[in-house]
Amino acid sequence: MKKPIFTGASVAIITPMTETGVNYPEFKRIIDDQINRGIDSITICGTTGEGSTLTDKEHKEAIQFGVDYVNGRVPVIAGTGSNDTRYALELCKFASAAGADGLLTVTPYYNKATQQGLIKHFNMLADATTTPIILYSVPSRTGVTIQPKTYQALSKHPNINGAKEATGDFSLLAEAMRLCGDELNFWSGNDDMIVPLMAMGGKGVISVLANVAPDAAHNIAQLCLDGDYAKARELQLRYLDLINALFIEVNPIPVKMAMRFLGWDVGELRMPLCDMTDEHVAQLKQAMAEAGYAPVK
Repeated sequence: MKKPIFTGASVAIITPMTETGVNYPEFKRIIDDQINRGIDSITICGTTGEGSTLTDKEHKEAIQFGVDYVNGRVPVIAGTGSNDTRYALELCKFASAAGADGLLTVTPYYNKATQQGLIKHFNMLADATTTPIILYSVPSRTGVTIQPKTYQALSKHPNINGAKEATGDFSLLAEAMRLCGDELNFWSGNDDMIVPLMAMGGKGVISVLANVAPDAAHNIAQLCLDGDYAKARELQLRYLDLINALFIEVNPIPVKMAMRFLGWDVGELRMPLCDMTDEHVAQLKQAMAEAGYAPVK
């Protein structure tokens, strides 16, 4: 049985920017706020953190900063995925040396990979470090799905701890869980599926919602861990409109704008991401207000 890197809710944290780089003073404020409001873990430099448009220097500095500033208060998971296995290896080794508690590694995108290629890719990463790895399957962004038998093969590696599952395919997930048993932990990669995934044995969520509502994401996951699925379901549904609004355009456009509306100095999005349409802005603000997170005027 593999002990999960964390249980509960990990925030897929945004990266606040200036015109020239990462806004570290504001990053400190955001991290402190997350921890003070009950978040269980912080995932840095992932999709929501705009890891794909950070320079190599920015990416590594942000990981080191996050590990150092969190200073053991909660587990820190570093986004270290790439479509280039060599670069993913470099990032994994760096984040491990920096002291990250886990490494989030997405399936290679664009050039993609066969299932055999995925097994070779992830095993190479797992062989290169002693820091536990979380696989990330998100075919809507990468065009690649980790299949159940591939999960089973990867679960045999002692350093592959689990998977962030964002396929939205519960038939696939059920088969993967059946095949892997206790040898692979699963976390939801979709905020609207926390409760059903955890009801099947998942350990929590790596959450976009948590940027805006860390208390809500934590509470939904904790209620599941406590076995109170009725209250967890009620809370999940209460936040469903906000969850949907945070994906009204491609992530992290809405969540970064939502943080801006709440008064955080998050800066501009990195191109090719850009601000939302006026219609979507109005929908996001309405969903935030109805959920109790009214934009600052």
